[in-house]
Amino acid sequence: MRASTERAAGLALGVLLDAVFADPRRGHPVAAFGRTAAALEHRLYADSRPRGVLFTATLVTGAAGLGLAAERSRLPRTLTTAAATWAVLGGTSLAREGRHMAALLEADDLDGARARLSHLCARDPSGLDAKALARATVESLAENTSDAAIAPLFWGAVAGVPGLLAYRAVNTLDAMVGYRNARYERFGWASARLDDVANYLPARLTGLLTVACARENRGEAWRVLRRDGAAHPSPNAGRCEAAFAGALGVRLGGTNAYGGQVEQRPEMGDGRAPEVGDIRRAARLSTAVTAAAAAVAAVALLAMRRAR
Repeated sequence: MRASTERAAGLALGVLLDAVFADPRRGHPVAAFGRTAAALEHRLYADSRPRGVLFTATLVTGAAGLGLAAERSRLPRTLTTAAATWAVLGGTSLAREGRHMAALLEADDLDGARARLSHLCARDPSGLDAKALARATVESLAENTSDAAIAPLFWGAVAGVPGLLAYRAVNTLDAMVGYRNARYERFGWASARLDDVANYLPARLTGLLTVACARENRGEAWRVLRRDGAAHPSPNAGRCEAAFAGALGVRLGGTNAYGGQVEQRPEMGDGRAPEVGDIRRAARLSTAVTAAAAAVAAVALLAMRRAR
């Protein structure tokens, strides 16, 4: 098999492995990367952009170099691509978290749901009622469908194992230091900006795939994506959330609290506020979009082989 065919097969097999096994509870490679990043931050941290650039560049290039070494090893490229894909994908675990939140809210366990929300986002859950928790969960499922699944598949199709590992490094660093607070405003700037760049095309692809998977609400998903996708303060999250809002027939956005700071986000969609029952619908939509992205990646790679 040529490289593009091996890459297509490896991505498909990795998606299957993620669907069957999801993320391991212990010994996850991304967790090991996070510990390495935390140790390097301890050594390099200073309240400056240059130190943050060095921190980000060291870890991302290191991850890409590890991926390049894996591709050039004697191991079959299909297997190395599959292993890397499984390691960096989080689509199955994301959908499971959504269903877990749905189960807690369906059982009226608000305290349990508030405690569990941190598995999906950094929003302050104290004081959130069932509807607010449902909105937070649906919005997180929408945004993280891109981060956890579509973006890794995109970069895996473009750049193979180095692309898979480098993307997950970028996204993990953004989650660790990409905050606008006193500690990370400057040190985390490079990680946050690089994450925006890395997710620019995948987020828009996520929006389009969400429209394609919307079935009876396809027209509404497309309309809301075009109208509201750019309204979000994030250059990428709005595309995903707007498409999900239209596809599910709900209205997302509103007042959010993060670490004591309150933000007023623009509303997306013209439907009702999300309810508990919409969480499972959003989880199913996220799974469908992931499967569609895997199919698109494989078809694109095979088409490239034929074109050559």
